[in-house]
Amino acid sequence: MLTRTYEFLIQEHLKENRQMLFLMGPRQVGKTTTSLEASSIAPSHSYLTWDDQTHRLLISEGQEAVAKHLNLHQAQESLPIVVFDEIHKFLHWKDFLKGFFDVYGKFVKIIVTGSARLDILKFGGDSLMGRYFLYRLHPLTVRELIEPSLSEDEIRLPTKLSNDDFDTLLQFGGFPEPFLQKNKRFYNRWKKLRLKQLFQEDLKDISNVQQISQLQILTELLKKQAGQLVNYSELAKKTHISSETVRRWIETLKALYYCYSIQPWSTNITRSLLKEPKIYLWDWSLVDDVGQRLENFVGSHLLKAVHLWTDRGLGEYGLYFLRDKEQREVDFLVTKDERPWFLVEVKSSSNGGLSKSLYHFQKQLEAPHAFQVVFDLPFVNKDVFSYQDPVIVPAATFLSQLV
Repeated sequence: MLTRTYEFLIQEHLKENRQMLFLMGPRQVGKTTTSLEASSIAPSHSYLTWDDQTHRLLISEGQEAVAKHLNLHQAQESLPIVVFDEIHKFLHWKDFLKGFFDVYGKFVKIIVTGSARLDILKFGGDSLMGRYFLYRLHPLTVRELIEPSLSEDEIRLPTKLSNDDFDTLLQFGGFPEPFLQKNKRFYNRWKKLRLKQLFQEDLKDISNVQQISQLQILTELLKKQAGQLVNYSELAKKTHISSETVRRWIETLKALYYCYSIQPWSTNITRSLLKEPKIYLWDWSLVDDVGQRLENFVGSHLLKAVHLWTDRGLGEYGLYFLRDKEQREVDFLVTKDERPWFLVEVKSSSNGGLSKSLYHFQKQLEAPHAFQVVFDLPFVNKDVFSYQDPVIVPAATFLSQLV
């Protein structure tokens, strides 16, 4: 068993906030296990999932039936906790949660989990506004394996992860089961099953896509284009569908946590390239090309960091890339409260020296830090955020300072 950072995050929320906790993330990333581990601190805790027929019937009976099931009408020493799993599959899930929270919210702590993005399932407006806080659960990362506890500071002091765990994370991805198994045959079977569930179960819950085979072709193409600009017209040609359909399908895949995109940063960039986003996969282990996988690996660590920092209320963080019409490019830019904070260029090797684009964009943006993250240097016990000028840093060091 792994202790997840999100267990501490959930417990922090339950202690400090009255709002429902919405926990989103990819299928099999550990939402149910994590929420149950975190809620077990309460003497009375319950789990209700829409995927169980008995639980489904209970929820369908209404808020009072669930309250009776949870004994909310009885005096209890401490507030019980209830986890509603995959409830977004219920047609009237928002009305149910709104009514349940408004009537019984003072008597119970509520966790809602889902493998689809609950923040986009807002048909007809968001009637739950003010009643919940959103948290996004990511796959395992370097720092979480080293020390899963929370910190009031965004950046940690560097700590070494074993080479074996680092290599396993890069090879098998950050989903708990394949990481813990460290077995190629298990990984292949797990990967096949997860993608089957994505196309045969999850897709139909939030979309009416009928051309499943063409959508599967699109996912294969996106695997090969990780870290590249999205060319909708080229993808349309290869899948024999319209560009607009490609756009819509990519949004659906993003909602199901198959992929994510980052936008170009244009503020204060002379002759910036205002074009399409770049695409990455939530499961970097699916990316075959070594260079693209390394970039996806770092990008996913950065996305997790900006999501967790933002979700905890430490500030407003964003992840972008930089590119101008002179073809100068930096893979990632992290912003804090809409101001450039640090730049990251990913390289497999330290050979070739520092990227000139790092110097160019750091000067133009006046960002405090600029890093060239490489994978052929061993861990060094040095706080890389103590540097103000562009610097080459080992991936093992840089990633250990995030979350």
